[in-house]
Amino acid sequence: MRAYIFFFISFFLFQNQVNAQKNTFPDGTPISSWFLDDSKIDLNALGEKYTITNYGVKADSTIIQTTAIQKIIDQASKKGGVIIVPEGTFLTGALFFKPNTHLHIEKGGKLKGSDDITHYPIQASRMEGQNLDYFPAVINAYGVDGFTITGSGTLDGNGLKYWEAFWERRKENPQCTNLEVSRPRLVFIWNCKNVQLQDVRLQNSGFWSSHYYKCENVKILNLRITSPHSPVKAPSTDAIDIDACSNMLIKDCYMAVNDDAIALKGGKGPYADQDPNNGENKNIIIENCEFGFCHGALTSGSEAIHNRNILMKNCHVNDAVRVLWLKMRPDTPQKYEYITLENITGKARSLIYVKPWTQFFDLKGRPDVPLSYSENIVLKNFKMDCEIFFDVAITENDRLSNFTFQNLKINTQNETFDKSIVSNFKLKKVRVNGKRIR
Repeated sequence: MRAYIFFFISFFLFQNQVNAQKNTFPDGTPISSWFLDDSKIDLNALGEKYTITNYGVKADSTIIQTTAIQKIIDQASKKGGVIIVPEGTFLTGALFFKPNTHLHIEKGGKLKGSDDITHYPIQASRMEGQNLDYFPAVINAYGVDGFTITGSGTLDGNGLKYWEAFWERRKENPQCTNLEVSRPRLVFIWNCKNVQLQDVRLQNSGFWSSHYYKCENVKILNLRITSPHSPVKAPSTDAIDIDACSNMLIKDCYMAVNDDAIALKGGKGPYADQDPNNGENKNIIIENCEFGFCHGALTSGSEAIHNRNILMKNCHVNDAVRVLWLKMRPDTPQKYEYITLENITGKARSLIYVKPWTQFFDLKGRPDVPLSYSENIVLKNFKMDCEIFFDVAITENDRLSNFTFQNLKINTQNETFDKSIVSNFKLKKVRVNGKRIR
């Protein structure tokens, strides 16, 4: 009996330890119950309903109706309520949601951005790791705590004209930057707490598809975010850009864009870690997502100073150029730490890609090159086909340490592997082309 009781207690303690490990971030801190709640927002809980066609907006997809829609948003903010886009296509320039307002797009409804950049008046904004005056997005929320975008309709960036202008400029000057060609994003959310986006389709953005800056407690559930990579490539249409944010849940989403699917940003430049406009990303969970074509399924950089506690799990990567991309930017002090990817299937060109990112970098007179660190990186429970298994090449200014590859089954055309690049590299049950590597 004592032996049985001892066994039972030991098993119970073991299970508790296993469960505790499952409910922790990569650095071992507990995952709060907030991340376990993926319940959807009830439309009826959002206050008074303002169906735009009942307030002067015409059911006409050929005319710009920014002023009429903005007037409804301003009216709704006085009492609180939800702006409803009914079935049909409605053309607009930049819209600015106010406190106590929400957006709901019904099935068959489409809010379509104007392809005329003059419908996006320049104002204070944030792009590519810097605060600057720039074009707003189609949908903007500045300091709107509790903001939600719901419904099974579509936000369409109508980006073709912007894409063509960008590629024409690249022909004229192959070194032109992203900001040289005037383009709006699709969604920009700045300094907001308790935000939720669910069920909508984001497509054809002129620039980044959705951008979250200095936000806390954001849930992105069951979104479909797409932009083409043929016949006309949609340049820099990242699906989700996370910029100095904390506590984000991205779940049950599909992303296929002509750039990075999920990009962790936060600042750039030789003294970026001293700029109060910049900041770290921490406590990000990505789960049950599917990735179509993208440059990187999960990317740190290229404008980032500190990413910590990033957990991507139970995802299928269908056609990524890279699964995990750590951009080591030589003009910016960086620390990427406690990043874990687990239970990942599919195919990609490179499984992990870690190399210097030298496009448009500028030391701005700083005499020394800032050091960059990637540490406590874990890839666990992978079954994938890749052209390149270990796509890593660093400089004397990059430090890689405490990597763990565990239970990987990789088929690859290029199985080259140099363990010496990483300090304290742990390999546990890693098979490449059927052969165990140590």
